[in-house]
Amino acid sequence: MENTFHPAIPILPVKNLNDSILYFKEVLGFSVDWIDPSIMASVSRQGCHFMLCEGDQGHPGTWAYIGIENVDTLFEEFRKRNAKIRKEPTNYWWGYEMHVYDLDENVIRFGSEQKKNVEMGTWLDMRGQQWRLNSDNKWEKVNSTE
Repeated sequence: MENTFHPAIPILPVKNLNDSILYFKEVLGFSVDWIDPSIMASVSRQGCHFMLCEGDQGHPGTWAYIGIENVDTLFEEFRKRNAKIRKEPTNYWWGYEMHVYDLDENVIRFGSEQKKNVEMGTWLDMRGQQWRLNSDNKWEKVNSTE
């Protein structure tokens, strides 16, 4: 009998479980599925789930990717709710995406289909360094003076 795989559920480390639950609920629009008040909670939005874990499991600065239908609509929703936007919607060869921080600077990438006839943007790596595709289609650092 072959196993059936279910969607992955990233575990994000948080410093304050209650504050993180509130941010995911009120700012990012997630619902609370359950809470173990001593350490962990599950939040979800449609088919996307995260577990938030205080003081255990995972490493600060975790990144997660979520595919969605329309990044621009979600970006406007998040701006109105004062989400911590790390990178505004940007076009890349693999898709169109934005980066959002949670309260503990874990990064959530929300992406949709690449926009046609829109220039490719710069990539912001985990250290905050900007990169761009050069004429040879290779990534190169963008000088901080530009």
